[in-house]
Amino acid sequence: MTTAATETTEKRPGLKTRFISHGTLGSKNLDATRKFYEGFLGLDVVRTSPVSLMIRLGGDHVYAVVQTGHKERMPRIYHNGLDVLSDADVDEAYQLCQQQAELWGLHDMSPPHERHGTYSFMFWDLDDNAWEILSNPKGGYTWIFEQGDLGGKGHFTPGFRHKRPDADATQ
Repeated sequence: MTTAATETTEKRPGLKTRFISHGTLGSKNLDATRKFYEGFLGLDVVRTSPVSLMIRLGGDHVYAVVQTGHKERMPRIYHNGLDVLSDADVDEAYQLCQQQAELWGLHDMSPPHERHGTYSFMFWDLDDNAWEILSNPKGGYTWIFEQGDLGGKGHFTPGFRHKRPDADATQ
C-alpha cells in the first residue's frame, strides 16, 4: 500500500531545498573560541554580532557560533568532522592535540582507530563541542553517496573503507 508521504519522498520532495547552508555551535566565551578556531583548527572566522561568529573551512557550508549562558556537553553522536589528507595526518593531529590539550581546553580524547570507513579520533573542546579528525578523500563522505544505498552493510562492517589512496593531494 502506498501512502501520500511515500509517494512524495519517492517522486519529489515536499520542500524545494537546494543547499545545506549552516549549522549551529554553542560557545561559552566567543573570544577564546575564536582564538581556538583560528589558531588551532585553522577555520575561517568572522564576528557577526556581540554574541555570534560564523565559521567555515574549505567550502560554502558555515556554522553559526552563538555565545550562550549555559552550554551543555555535545553528545558524541552529534560531533563535527574535520578532514585531513591521510592516516598519518590523523596520527600527527592526535599527537598535537595531546601536546596542546591544556592550552586549548581539549578533553576526552579518544585514540585514533578505524571507524565508519575512515581512520579518525575524537575530542571535545573548551565549549564541550565534539570534533572528529579523520582521513577522508577529496569531497569528504561523497564516496559513500557514490556507492548508493548500502542496505545495512557499510559503516560498521569490518574492512569497510574508502577505496581512494591514503593521501589525496587534491583535498
